[in-house]
Amino acid sequence: MTTLYDFSATTIDGQERQLVSFPMFAKVDVNGDDAHPLFKWLRSEKGGMLGAKIKWNFTKFLVNRNGEVVKRYASTTKPDNLTGDIDDVLRS
Repeated sequence: MTTLYDFSATTIDGQERQLVSFPMFAKVDVNGDDAHPLFKWLRSEKGGMLGAKIKWNFTKFLVNRNGEVVKRYASTTKPDNLTGDIDDVLRS
């Protein structure tokens, strides 16, 4: 398993900040029997063009305040194209 750590600056806008001393991210499986439970759930809630399988990195899921998956976006969808949907969910 590959683990990524926070190596960001200790000072941002003149304010000192603490660096974490624990892994913030880890590589996980998103498809198959070994898929992480979060991705199993996301896929079960909103399928894509290939069914539930995640085709490629950068597949995106929009989840509302109640924990419901509102929409799934293809990996090719640019984040800027999500702002309208995100605004709608935040207003609801």
